[in-house]
Formats: sequence, structure tokens, C-alpha cells
Amino acid sequence: MVAMAGVTYLDRVAIATLAPAIMRDLNLSKMEMSFVFSAFTLAYALFEVPTAWWGERIGTRRVLTRIVVWWSAFTVATGAAFNHSSLLILRFLFGAGEAGAWPNAARTFSRWIPAGERGTVQGIFFAGAHLAGGLTPLLVVWLSAYLHWRAVFAVLGAVGFLWAAAWWMWFRDEPAEHPSVSAQEARYILENRGGGGDQHHGGKMWIRLVSHPGVLALYVTYFANTYGFYFLITWLPAYLEQRRGFTPAELSLFAGLPLMLSVAADLTGGMATDFMARRFGVRFGRVAVGSSAYAVAAISMFAATAAAEARTAAVLIAVAAAASMFTLGASWATAIEIGGRNSGIVSAAMNTSGQVGGILSPIVLALIVERFDNWSLPLLVMAVLYTAAALAWLVIDPRKPLVEPR
Repeated sequence: MVAMAGVTYLDRVAIATLAPAIMRDLNLSKMEMSFVFSAFTLAYALFEVPTAWWGERIGTRRVLTRIVVWWSAFTVATGAAFNHSSLLILRFLFGAGEAGAWPNAARTFSRWIPAGERGTVQGIFFAGAHLAGGLTPLLVVWLSAYLHWRAVFAVLGAVGFLWAAAWWMWFRDEPAEHPSVSAQEARYILENRGGGGDQHHGGKMWIRLVSHPGVLALYVTYFANTYGFYFLITWLPAYLEQRRGFTPAELSLFAGLPLMLSVAADLTGGMATDFMARRFGVRFGRVAVGSSAYAVAAISMFAATAAAEARTAAVLIAVAAAASMFTLGASWATAIEIGGRNSGIVSAAMNTSGQVGGILSPIVLALIVERFDNWSLPLLVMAVLYTAAALAWLVIDPRKPLVEPR
């Protein structure tokens, strides 16, 4: 799962670093490139819940294999784009294929990981993603010295095919089905993973997805998280270059800094929420981590807009990003706890709300910058969203399931 998370962000983050070359070769404006970024996210949002439902029906072994093969093929195909329309179509299909990866990962953890360890495991999972995302600008800059941007996409896409083959051969949907899992270990996992009872795919479950207070609050928090994240992987390099005057060498370092700091935040956030849940109860353990971390993110992003020195501003943005990622273990563990046997669908719904933020993020930034010629306003928008997320966490109670067990 950690390897899959890394490959996901490797392919997703690369286009931001390659955007200047793509825009130059295909003669794209800033607004046209924003729509390319958002085409991926739109498709991701549209297909997220259906793919999670599919994973609950037939198992994550088959669904995740299909997902990774699909997105790897369209990563390679991105290098064949010849104009704006073709690039939009390719990135939309990329997003349609990658949709459901995160919820099916959560579904996998819900079947394999005891309840008291899920925050830590989710933190490890996202650490793999953000480590790959943080290193991708450096890798892409290095590859670009030897390869055309079209060839870079081909190299990066090939990695996913290797993962898909290994996953299909090794993984099994249930611990008891895996030849390396003893009967004792399988029994331990089954007795401690929680989320028992039947799956609920009826009307009551779908109504609760749009009425459960905790789920609605999760939507707010994840909208803010993903809105900020898509700034990092789309327009942050342009902000650092055009607003802060960074050189190419500085850019490769500071563009990846938020995700590099997020690796530590993912790990410590996951461990912190599990520790506090064991010590003070599951609600306090999730809510304290989520709310306090978003408060730090909001303060740091506000400070970044006021910072006069370029490197100080870049570091504050990285701190804000890492603070928001500190919440991921708590967010996904809460989605599993509220969802129970429907953890994949609840996780998908939460992630879909995030993708709406991801769709809007690059477009809103481009509109604000073109209209007001001000790079600080988009950062203020993110600071306000982080503040809303900190307040929304106070409503969440992981002890209240989406649908009561029958």
C-alpha cells in the first residue's frame, strides 16, 4: 500500500513540475493549464464512490490492480498529447482510472489492520505518498535534463505496471486467505478489527451519507485539506518563481519541501491519534489531533501572506501544509470507524468532497491572480478554509456509526 501511495503521487505531482514545458510546447495559457489540472480532479471525484462500491463488492485485490494499470497507461499516454483538447481528455481519463485508490486502500486496512492501529497505519500510508510527492520535483528536474517531457511521462508510468503485477500475485482480500498468515494471526485480526455487521447498500446508507453530522463535518475538513494540497502540486512552483523570485535550484528544493515535511507529519500524526485514542478515548484522540493541527495550518498560512522574506514565506507554507497532513491518520481512521463495513464508501465520499476542493483550487487561484494580480489572496483563502476545518472537527464523533448494526 505504501508503494502504491508513492507511485500515485509520483505520477500525479510530475505534471506540475513539467507544466512550463508543456505550456510552451502546446501553447497553453495559465487558465488552460488550470483546466488541465482540474480535469483530472473532476474525473477523480465523479468515479470515486462508484469505484469504492465496486471494491466492496468484488474485493480490493482486483479493483486496485485495475486502477493502477489504468492510471499508469494514461500517465504514459499524457506524453502523446498534441493540443489542449487532447491533454484535457487524457487527464480526465487518468483521473477516472485513479479514482477509488484511496478508499480501496482504506477498505484494505479495514480488513487487515486491528482498530487500534489504523491511525498509525494510515499515517505510514500517506508518508509514502508524500515522500514520493516531495522527491518528484527533484526526480523530474533530473530526468528533464536528459529526456523530453513526453519521455518523462513514459518512464514514470512504467513503474505502476510493476506494482500492479506484484500486488495481484501477492495480496489477498482477507487475511485468512493469505498463505503467509497463520490461523492465530487471522483470528487476532478478525477479533480486533471492529466494523462488524453487514454491509448496507440500501437507501438508508445513502441518505446518511448526506445527513450524518460527523460525515458532513469530515467533508468540510477534507475539502480544506485537498484544496490546499492541490495548490502545492499545481501552482506552488509558479508562486515561488513569480511572486517570490526563486531560482530554478531553489525552486526544486522549496517546491518539494511541503510534501517532505508532510512525511514526518503523516507518521507522527497517525501515531499521535492512536496514542491519544487509547489514552483518552477514540473521540478525543481523533478530534484533538484534527482540530489543533488545522488551527496551526491556518495560523501558518496567514503568516506566510505577511512574510516579507521569500524563504520564510516558503517555510511557513510548508509548515501549514504539514500541519494539515498531520490530520490524515485521524481523518481516515474516523472514516473507517464511522463507516464500519461500509468504510470504503464513507472514505470515498469524504475523499470526493476533497476532490471538489481540488477541482476548484487551481481554477480559483488562476482567476484571482489574473483578476487582481495578487498572489497573497489565494493563500488567504486557504487560511480561511483551514480555520473552518479546525471548527468542523469539533462536530465529529467516530463512535457514532453511519448506520447502526442490525
